Amino acid sequence: MAAGYLEILRARHAARLLTGTLVGRLPNATAAIAIVLFLRAEGGSYSLAGALAAVYGVANAVGQPLLGRLVDLYGQPRVQLPAALASALAMSAFAFTGPSALGAAYPTVALAGLLTPPLEGGLRALWSDVLDREEQVHTAYAMDAVAQEVMFTVGPLLITLFVSLWSAQGALLLLSLIGVLGALSVVVSEPSRRWRSAPREAHWLGALRSPGLLALLGALLFVGMALGSIAVAGVAYADENGGDSVYGWIMAGIGFGALLGGSVYGARQWSGEPHRRLAVLVALLTVCYFPLVLTPGPVAMTLLSVLAGVFLAPCIACAFVLVDRHAPRGTVTEAFSWLVTTFTVGTAVGTAAAGPVVEWGGIRPGFAVPAIVGALALLVVAATARVLAAPSKSALVARGSENDRNGAAEPGLGTRRQA
Repeated sequence: MAAGYLEILRARHAARLLTGTLVGRLPNATAAIAIVLFLRAEGGSYSLAGALAAVYGVANAVGQPLLGRLVDLYGQPRVQLPAALASALAMSAFAFTGPSALGAAYPTVALAGLLTPPLEGGLRALWSDVLDREEQVHTAYAMDAVAQEVMFTVGPLLITLFVSLWSAQGALLLLSLIGVLGALSVVVSEPSRRWRSAPREAHWLGALRSPGLLALLGALLFVGMALGSIAVAGVAYADENGGDSVYGWIMAGIGFGALLGGSVYGARQWSGEPHRRLAVLVALLTVCYFPLVLTPGPVAMTLLSVLAGVFLAPCIACAFVLVDRHAPRGTVTEAFSWLVTTFTVGTAVGTAAAGPVVEWGGIRPGFAVPAIVGALALLVVAATARVLAAPSKSALVARGSENDRNGAAEPGLGTRRQA
């Protein structure tokens, strides 16, 4: 397992790009908890903290595909670094004004989320430029998914450490600076500077004109909803079974399961069509959600949460391959950014949906939500199997014309058709 990942990391620029992207995305990964801790320290209400965190999340979901399209049009350095600087300045302004000036708090937080650079989509567009073989790119996607789980586990720990060592305001400022340094490390690298998207057809829908991509986003929306609903049901379970520490173990269990599953998934090469593999992975993910309804004691529940997370990272890694396959020519960064947005929106919708279910029905119906929406994700994958099976003609690009793997020939289709 380690050998496959070490082979990726030994490739020139690979470790730097992965590390820089993760560091650059740290402010985004910790924004919600950082905003809550800052407002609590400044005497703001939890309602205000929740509202501002939601504003940041919505703005971020809107901004990622828009900035991703600009990256495809103008290149990474000309978009990623200015966006990182602007986002950091907006969050710094919020750190200095605080909750006392609500007229400034909402727009600054919204700008910080809207202008968060699409480093995640940018990295996936660069993998095929850095790595020599397509199977290495697929392994890199799996490693990328695993690294995200590490970041979302370590990020909250870092923000609480920064708050305890300095202050909540200082933590916001430091995270903003770290984000800029991470983006800078990426955009000054040779692969980022030389990357150019393929010529694209002018179309207002951009990447969304691909039926295969739309089908994939529909499925991933439900996967995100499942994850968001577990977060709410987990709080209700913890309230009756030991408090915050139990909730922490449940969520850490999901992260550890995803880390374990993603590591194993990326350690081998997979044959067959990725859309069929995605259907199997989503089915397994859904099956592993059902035991959560049993709501046993905290130790057993933590073990079940590990099981519930095992197939999460493999699903996401397989989805990366399909995004790469279905993105129309010249839209690869935008397409990956849409995946980020869809998952973010799905998580938020799942959180909102699980709340009333838990309040009216209790903990067990709350944990039934992820199983139900997981089944809906599987239904979408099954219903759109023919669309996901092969890219449309408009999704193909000429091999070597763009730094993604859409150039792989598909049966019966030429590889030099224009979008």
